[in-house]
Amino acid sequence: MIHAYANPIGEFILTTFGWLGLAAVPASVLGFIFARAFLALGEAGNFPAAIKVTAEYFPKKERSFATGIFNSGANVGAVLAPLSVPWIAKEWGWELAFIIIGAIGFIWLFFWFIYYAPPKNQKRLSKEELDYIQHADQEEEISSATPNEKVKWTKLFGYKQTWAFSFGKFMTDGVWWFFLFWLPKFLKDKYQMTGTDTMLPLVVLYSMVMIGSVAGGWFPAYFIKKGYSAYDGRLKAMFIIALFPLVVLLAQPFGDISFWVPILLIGVGASAHQAWSANIFTTVSDMFPNKAIASVVGIGGMAGGIGGVMTSKVGGALFDHFEAKGNVESGYTIMFTFCALAYVIAWVVMKMLVPKYKKIDDL
Repeated sequence: MIHAYANPIGEFILTTFGWLGLAAVPASVLGFIFARAFLALGEAGNFPAAIKVTAEYFPKKERSFATGIFNSGANVGAVLAPLSVPWIAKEWGWELAFIIIGAIGFIWLFFWFIYYAPPKNQKRLSKEELDYIQHADQEEEISSATPNEKVKWTKLFGYKQTWAFSFGKFMTDGVWWFFLFWLPKFLKDKYQMTGTDTMLPLVVLYSMVMIGSVAGGWFPAYFIKKGYSAYDGRLKAMFIIALFPLVVLLAQPFGDISFWVPILLIGVGASAHQAWSANIFTTVSDMFPNKAIASVVGIGGMAGGIGGVMTSKVGGALFDHFEAKGNVESGYTIMFTFCALAYVIAWVVMKMLVPKYKKIDDL
């Protein structure tokens, strides 16, 4: 919601910067930078908390499926946004578009406060449901050596499992953000598609992504039912998922057929990302006790954020470089190649760091 007030906020910051002799940035840009930073602070806690709650309420064999379902919600937003936000902005102004979309979060928060409670305090659970949650995979559940003591981040960095998760996020989160931010520009550069021309292709792509998120979350159950541990089954599923983005390599060679070719191929790659995401998040609850899950997910989220910034900056620099030479397609070739290979590279490194499942029970 604070984005709606970007201009007055920017003017205030600009005035302050003017006193310091730093007034070269437009007020609107400063305001949006501040609003985005504020959004980041509020949004940063969502996924760590969501993964921890999932670990509280679901046994290991079901966690990635549950994660895939809630993770698909973000993609519902990605589908609805291009359909609703431009209309709201046109009818009532861009400020109100931010206010309405931001206010929806408070509706969710209202229901969260009403319905959420830890399983042992949840009055809506039957005794049978509580027993299932607490004992379905009791033999694999990780106990904490000091359950009431907070875990320091510095201690978590001493575990290879933390680095495995963080590297996986670092390598792959940027791929998602690249597709999210640069795909419209690719459609413009390659097919001269702008504005509403891109609406249907993006809706189709994000609809594919929703399916990928849920299906990818379900996939490890196939291996778990065959007798694999939750972690080993998840890693096998993640390897297969990591192969799907390789089809993105074909987006340009066959792109002359129709713009639908790269849309569908990138849609497969983006769907694989969400399937990967549902599982990589869940590896944390496979390896760490509940009290450390949110912290490890936060560390990995930070690594993913750094990877996202680097991917976007490198992509932008490549596009500027090759566009100046009249060959922007080469920039997309390099970036699509990285996007296609990132998951296989991430999986190999993660497997090298944690070749076998090992409980962390000394936290």
